Amino acid sequence: MTDKPQVPAHATPSDSLEAAAVAAYLEANPDFFVEHEELLPALRIPHQRGDTVSLVERQMKILRERNIEMRHRLSQLMDVARDNDRLFDKTRRLVLSLLDANSLDEVISAVEDSLRHEFQVPFVSLILFSETPLGVGRSVSSAEAHQAIGGLLGGGKTTCGVLRPAELEFIFGADECTQVGSAAVVSLTHQGLHGVLAIGSPDPQHYKSSLGTLFLGYIAEVLARVLPRFAAPLRSVR
Repeated sequence: MTDKPQVPAHATPSDSLEAAAVAAYLEANPDFFVEHEELLPALRIPHQRGDTVSLVERQMKILRERNIEMRHRLSQLMDVARDNDRLFDKTRRLVLSLLDANSLDEVISAVEDSLRHEFQVPFVSLILFSETPLGVGRSVSSAEAHQAIGGLLGGGKTTCGVLRPAELEFIFGADECTQVGSAAVVSLTHQGLHGVLAIGSPDPQHYKSSLGTLFLGYIAEVLARVLPRFAAPLRSVR
């Protein structure tokens, strides 16, 4: 036995020198790991007696695994936070564009362009309810809308999932309806019903719940308050 640090038999002279230097430094600085506790989970200190694994080694292994798991969870949370920041920024820019709009045409363009290009939504539909043609965008009478998608207009909440073929055709049109696997639909309601805003995805599982569509409801609330300023013929229907 010797008090000097042991090195593997296959170690090179350079490795032996480095190991000796590390051992000498630790011996001269016994408080090193007190000041650098973050290094402890990464240490591998075997405490074996034959085939038996000591309690210390088992505890160290568990702590190391938990540390790795927590790092993964933290990384996932950071990714979600960054995604939320980007989503908030896109939503903020869209809301400002709606507030700065000077015409109904600008309002419609701001919504459709932002959702398609900023949010990268494949299918977007904005339908306004009016008893007379508006001249811009797409508009239908309230009676026609209630007959076709009446079940999607109640409650003022975002409806997500796989829609019926007739509902898809009414919302997205005959050319795109067959390509939409799932959709999120929200009515534009503020002191009456002004229209409906819908987004779609080719993936049937993409809009399987209201989770992740909070931004759509927020945009709809702002849009419902902006529209009546420009759509004089737009009739609020309760």
